[in-house]
Amino acid sequence: MAEARPASLYAPSAMVFTVAQGDAGAATVVRASTLSCAPTAQGTHPSPQAACAALSSTGGSFDRLLAAPDSDRACPMHYAPVTVTADGVWQGTRVAWTHTFSNSCAMSATLNGNAVFAF
Repeated sequence: MAEARPASLYAPSAMVFTVAQGDAGAATVVRASTLSCAPTAQGTHPSPQAACAALSSTGGSFDRLLAAPDSDRACPMHYAPVTVTADGVWQGTRVAWTHTFSNSCAMSATLNGNAVFAF
């Protein structure tokens, strides 16, 4: 009897990231990027190595991409929602993550230079 063997030594990690204008479910995608992290960092993401490192640091919890907002940055209090998504497979587990910010300034301040959505 043949023994089942994995096709690769690496758990699959292939993601699509989007930045969209509007609330989740009704947003219009304005930017998108792809990323694969195993066995090497690649995709349309402009900085795949940094994005893969940032994702690895989350331990699989994509909410950890959200840092404490930069306290030196003041954002206007107007509502112009920006929604970011991460869809695909991360280290062998299916991911469908969405987060909506009140505006693009709040997104930048909260992501605080995180490479994942820097495209």
